[in-house]
Amino acid sequence: MRMSSVVAVSDNNAIGKDKGLLWHLPKDMEYFKAVTYGHHVLMGRKSFESIPEKYRPLRGRVNIIVTRQKDFIAEGCKVVSTAEEGVQYAKDNGEDELMVLGGGEIYKYLLAKTDRIYLTKVRHTFLDADTFFPELIADEWNVKSNEKHSADEKHLYDFEFLVIDRVK
Repeated sequence: MRMSSVVAVSDNNAIGKDKGLLWHLPKDMEYFKAVTYGHHVLMGRKSFESIPEKYRPLRGRVNIIVTRQKDFIAEGCKVVSTAEEGVQYAKDNGEDELMVLGGGEIYKYLLAKTDRIYLTKVRHTFLDADTFFPELIADEWNVKSNEKHSADEKHLYDFEFLVIDRVK
């Protein structure tokens, strides 16, 4: 099973502030859905709770929530106490590509096991961010594709969709 992270990061690797996103990019939301649809998605409890309630659980995906809270219930989701338990659950269900959706600690913890990153690079620096994606070592990753988008009336910032694979 391939393990992939799906993440949008700014130029300074910021991914969030106050349990939310720092930007609104409709094309990125469409891309996120297209990439993750039909797959198991693994995320921490706080990331899950940051999704607007009307979109929880993410439809068309098996939602796996990692939390230390023993009594946490998320209707329509698989709740696990460790990331490893979530990964095993996806494997046992025959998933071919598990999508890791964050947050920062989950990305950091699973990075060494990550094979691919669907990376939206937002071309802006957010100084007030409080959550970051871990730094990548450039020679450990190979860019498979890069699709650039310019800011427009619906997108305040330039951004790119990159698919990067771990060098084997």
